[in-house]
Amino acid sequence: MPDVVVFDLGGVLADFGGLGPLREMSGIASDEELWRRWLTSEPVRRFERGAGTDEEFAVALVAEWALPLTAAELLAAFPGWLVGPYDGAVELVREVAAVTRVACFSNTNRIHWEAGVSQWPLIEEFERAFVSFEIGAVKPDPEAFEVVVQELGVAASRTLFLDDNQMNVDAARSVGMQARRTLGVDGARAALVDAGVLD
Repeated sequence: MPDVVVFDLGGVLADFGGLGPLREMSGIASDEELWRRWLTSEPVRRFERGAGTDEEFAVALVAEWALPLTAAELLAAFPGWLVGPYDGAVELVREVAAVTRVACFSNTNRIHWEAGVSQWPLIEEFERAFVSFEIGAVKPDPEAFEVVVQELGVAASRTLFLDDNQMNVDAARSVGMQARRTLGVDGARAALVDAGVLD
């Protein structure tokens, strides 16, 4: 059994809700392509590392994605993209916490963190919540995972990371972590059973 299980939030334990609005505004139909563009977008990566102002992020994102709205309109809508934790998320994390350490690691920005994520009861279930804008590093950069492993004080090989995006899973594996791509609470539970964490 791993010494610590690190959960991604969006797509694994919670609905960050950005796909719907982004799909509509960008005209990109494929979720896979949307996520690839989001994770590799320089304005997004800067903002989720905690660099730059809200306005700089919005102006750059609107320009890069050729979005049909102003930067001010994007910033007004952005907090509303959050939906919340999935049913059963808190219970799953509690089950895992009863047998091993639990943490979360999410790419997120100050706006979404302050607009609600930090207040979710789910966050209180973790020994440590690693959020990209606070640690100054973002997935899928290998150094982001190195920060998490170092601060948890465990060997990468003794850490199990669950994420809904294959790019992030591959990056976690590149630093020696055990990592699995999972979708939703049921997917996470199945991966945890498979890894011998839960019965």
